[in-house]
Amino acid sequence: MTTGMPLRPDPHVSFIQDVVPRTPQGCEDCLRIGSPWVHLRLCLTCGHVGCCDSSPNRHARAHAGLVGHPIVQSFEPGEDWRWCYVDEALV
Repeated sequence: MTTGMPLRPDPHVSFIQDVVPRTPQGCEDCLRIGSPWVHLRLCLTCGHVGCCDSSPNRHARAHAGLVGHPIVQSFEPGEDWRWCYVDEALV
């Protein structure tokens, strides 16, 4: 069902860069402290790999809030969706 209202593109997509995962083997912060994680998210501004909101430490969200990098992409095999923490929406 559509409302007739055009969708506005997320203004935070301007933060997206061509990044290389800094720690492709896992959550950068969990690896440092020896903590487990559930799923991984890739910061599309700097390449930080953080753990998801279902993980004990929620490092991806913490990174977004701390440094102001709003958009992550799933870093799970076979997934290609993106999430904006500012708008709490898929991008």
